Amino acid sequence: MSAVISGMGAHMAAQAMTGASMPMPPAQKMSNVFSRIDTSNSGTISKTQFTQAFSSLNPPSSFKAMGAGAVFSKLDTSNTGSVSKQQFVSGMTQMMSEVRAQKHQAYVDQASATAPVQQPSMPACMA
Repeated sequence: MSAVISGMGAHMAAQAMTGASMPMPPAQKMSNVFSRIDTSNSGTISKTQFTQAFSSLNPPSSFKAMGAGAVFSKLDTSNTGSVSKQQFVSGMTQMMSEVRAQKHQAYVDQASATAPVQQPSMPACMA
């Protein structure tokens, strides 16, 4: 397979193509991760497969902190011991969204905690 290393832009401007892919939507990323774990192409992954892949696929630190078992339990809502591609993609996408929201809230909380407190000023007519 060869990669395009240069090309012409829309306005005929030379443009370098590094071979790096465009950012994918989260659902597509999770679908690709599922495919990497489901090496037998069965359409489901077991807890054992997930646990084995968990460390080698370098999950986000918040997922590492939860542990493979806890993450899998959140995906396997029916407690069957396996997860379909649809369950995996929707569950992981939801968890990633929650992690982002928590990080954002922590940032907002920290910013408001360090912001200087302004005392309300008294109108000149009341002074």
